[in-house]
Amino acid sequence: MSENPIRSEIFDTGHPEIKAARIEIAASPSTIFAILSDPKRHKEIDGSSTITSNISGPAKLELGSKFGMKMRLGIKYRITNTVVEFKENELIAWRHLGKWNWRYELKALGPNLTLVTETFDASNCPRIAKSWLKMRDAYPWVQKAVAKSLVRLKTASESN
Repeated sequence: MSENPIRSEIFDTGHPEIKAARIEIAASPSTIFAILSDPKRHKEIDGSSTITSNISGPAKLELGSKFGMKMRLGIKYRITNTVVEFKENELIAWRHLGKWNWRYELKALGPNLTLVTETFDASNCPRIAKSWLKMRDAYPWVQKAVAKSLVRLKTASESN
C-alpha cells in the first residue's frame, strides 16, 4: 500500500490571469517565512524547476529588496526581482520586469500549523507581457508550478 502523495489545493480565483494554490504546513509562520525571505533557498522550493541559481541579493529579503536569479526556460537567462509587498511572517511578494507578481500569504492556524497561499498575478502586467504569457499558453503551466512550489515549501519547512 503506497502513501498518498502530498498535494496542494489549486483553487479558482475568478480571474484568468491570477493562478493560486494553498497548503497547510506543520510549521510556524516564522519558520516558513525564513525560507521565503531567503533568496538562496528559492531554487529549493521552485516548483517550475526554472531557477538554476541565485546570483545576487541580501541574505534576508524586505520591502524593496532586489535579488537576481539565473534561470532556464528553454534558454538560459538572468532575471532581477524586487520585493513589492512585505509583512514579516505574513506576506511577501516579488516581481520582475514583466510585472507579474508571485505572492505568498501565511495565516497561522495553530502554534505549528500554517495555511500558505501562493498566487501568481499577471492581472496588472503591461499588454505586451500578457500577450507573451497567452502566446506561450503559460497559465496552465504556471498553475501547476505554483502548486508544486507549495509542496516543496511544505517539505522544506517541515524538515527545518
